[in-house]
Amino acid sequence: MKKILVTGGYGQLGNCFQKLSSDFADRFTFEFTNSEALDITDSFAVLDYFDDFRPDFCINTSAYTAVDLAESEPEKAFAVNAEGVANLAEACRDHNAVLIHVSTDYVFDGETNLPYEEDNFTNPAGVYGASKRKGEELALEINPKTVILRTSWLYSEFNKNFVKTMLNLFSTKDELNIVSDQHGQPTNANDLAEAIMKIIESEHKTYGIFHFSNQPETTWYAFATKIAEFSDSKIKLNPITTEQYPTPAKRPARSTMSLDKIENIYHIQPKHWEHSLQDCINILQNNK
Repeated sequence: MKKILVTGGYGQLGNCFQKLSSDFADRFTFEFTNSEALDITDSFAVLDYFDDFRPDFCINTSAYTAVDLAESEPEKAFAVNAEGVANLAEACRDHNAVLIHVSTDYVFDGETNLPYEEDNFTNPAGVYGASKRKGEELALEINPKTVILRTSWLYSEFNKNFVKTMLNLFSTKDELNIVSDQHGQPTNANDLAEAIMKIIESEHKTYGIFHFSNQPETTWYAFATKIAEFSDSKIKLNPITTEQYPTPAKRPARSTMSLDKIENIYHIQPKHWEHSLQDCINILQNNK
């Protein structure tokens, strides 16, 4: 039976893998780690863990994701998002394992009106995006059997995310200001986990960089409006510009990614983001 190691196994995406792991129990053995069980920034600890567990696949969901804080903590961001990824890539290479690494749309600057292809020029606008891009480069350089999955606007029923934050604010606020001039693609983390499992189960693997999200593009304001609609909230939402909501880290204005490559090669058809959002809100409301 093949073995799958999931780093960051108790984060948002890691929890989605825990949820679906029982569906694959006849084919795969899963092991989930957090930073206490496996510090990916410690190269010796990573090698020892791989020597012991000997995974066939490593799904790296560990990441430093504090986009604004990264501007004042670049060393921490690069330690996890770049050096940690390099450590995993080396261990995967030494054990002939496939590394599946989750990256981000923040590797792009967002200064375009066209969807980004996987081989388009990257130009991160902040430390977080730069650290994630460096992790991509190191992983591909070190381990030929690497699949990079760039995703965007990730949410689910687990942990902290935009959808859960909005639902909490809807219950305590009369109105909210939401940025309306940043375009991207919301992604239900459960859909991303399912896509990764399809790649793992594929008999003929193509390595390299792929984009995955739900589709089509939208704005944070339109996304929030649908969250309110699907949760029957009567809150008043006010569209504002990025300039009216300054943050330490610059966000891409339009980080829409082309999904053609993953559809053509792995035959993965991303869902409409509204359908996946409705699924998530139904779960959250049923869990109340």
